[in-house]
Amino acid sequence: MEGGGAGGGASQETGATVGVRIHQSRRLPDFLQSVNLKYVKLGYHYLISNLLTLCLVPVMGIIIIEASQMNPNDVHQLWLHLQYNLVSVIICSAFLVFGSTVYIMTRPRPVYLVDYSCYRAPDHLKAPYDRFMEHSRLTGDFDESSLEFQRKILERSGLGDETYVPEAMHFVPPRPSMQAAREEAEQVMYGALDNLFANTNVKPKEIGILVVNCSLFNPTPSLSAMIVNKYKLRGNIRSFNLGGMGCSAGVIAVDLAKDMLQVHRNTYAVVVSTENITQNWYFGNKKSMLIPNCLFRVGGAAVLLSNKAGDRRRAKYKLVHVVRTHKGADDKAFHCVYQEQDGAGKTGVSLSKDLMAIAGGALKTNITTLGPLVLPISEQLLFFATLVIKKLFKKNVKPYIPDFKLAFDHFCIHAGGRAVIDELEKNLQLLPIQVEASRMTLHRFGNTSSSSIWYELAYTEAKGRMRRGHRVWQIAFGSGFKCNSAVWEALRSVKPSRNGPWDDCIDRYPVKVVS
Repeated sequence: MEGGGAGGGASQETGATVGVRIHQSRRLPDFLQSVNLKYVKLGYHYLISNLLTLCLVPVMGIIIIEASQMNPNDVHQLWLHLQYNLVSVIICSAFLVFGSTVYIMTRPRPVYLVDYSCYRAPDHLKAPYDRFMEHSRLTGDFDESSLEFQRKILERSGLGDETYVPEAMHFVPPRPSMQAAREEAEQVMYGALDNLFANTNVKPKEIGILVVNCSLFNPTPSLSAMIVNKYKLRGNIRSFNLGGMGCSAGVIAVDLAKDMLQVHRNTYAVVVSTENITQNWYFGNKKSMLIPNCLFRVGGAAVLLSNKAGDRRRAKYKLVHVVRTHKGADDKAFHCVYQEQDGAGKTGVSLSKDLMAIAGGALKTNITTLGPLVLPISEQLLFFATLVIKKLFKKNVKPYIPDFKLAFDHFCIHAGGRAVIDELEKNLQLLPIQVEASRMTLHRFGNTSSSSIWYELAYTEAKGRMRRGHRVWQIAFGSGFKCNSAVWEALRSVKPSRNGPWDDCIDRYPVKVVS
């Protein structure tokens, strides 16, 4: 019996081994094919990207050889010819100088990101999952169905236990008021600005342009006026206050500041991006309006931009492109994120079921414009080829999705929610590490609206991943419906600034987010 048992075991082992070998032999060609395709594609990209250089090298070689074989008398004759045509030389030189001057005077001025600061709320404002649900139950505003809905949303949201809600929401019952909303705005904006001025040593009087964006809270005087009053900014400052423009307004604010920096020389622009929750908490039972309660949290960022040539040496980034897409002409897109009153007269922001489909359409339009500006020519040729085959030959060809990983080193996807990050990771074929900053920002700070892309950039810096020449793609979605992109280039290997939002917790990240 023992011999039979041993023999049976050996037989089973042999069979298992053969099975593994057969399985491996079947998979080996597929593996080799994928490896070959990978290197073929890499070779193709290298060839196309360096085609001009590869063509110029032989031409330059021929010119050098020909020049080395020239007779000294020929060189002398050429010099004499130029002397006899002095007028032509002077005219050509004048045109060259004039053209160079016009180009230098009219070319877009570089816009530098000197530094930025993200607000981190005090610990007593943290809203752990259990406390959030208990607080929602004690308020008495939500029925059992709404409480269960919020519980499910929170479980799947990707938010951790350290996000923040404003002071007024920690009371039972909550105490939303104009004064409390002003206090929240002051804490966030002044907290970010104080840290920004301290880190850059820029005096408030040096600021020539101020752009503030906050979608849902627009008091009188405005938020920009509050900042002017607090820091005693100069009387001729160009100040702007953007309201109702959603989570993508941070990129819009940067774009506006960039345009102003093209007009006004040698000055600084400050962009403040925030959202206000105190007066915009929903206390009803309409499901589509309860989602923002579960996702939006306290946060804000202040960004210092400059068009001074001298600031290039200390700046972190240079602004390369801004691409804005607005789908507001379509009724479905216009209403997919909509502030309104429910049947009981309670105000909230309603999120449509079509939101992800509309966001996908806006993204497609945005990257169609952005692609030719940033993608290598090799990717553009592949995209164009599939388009031609589909249009001219009526072939059912799957659309070619450009590899944006060839254009960007880092991705800052607006942390609007887990579904948003999942969709972009899938559609853009990104790697987990490339969406890590977005997922971890959502986990640690929640959806901080237009400022979330700055928390993500701060995460990348805190991890020590930003190197000179790296390109960053910030992409955000917002009501309207809008999809906006900003592209930055690192001017040096960037280290995190003092008092950054990740200072006390970066060593704990990334964390595993429960599905």
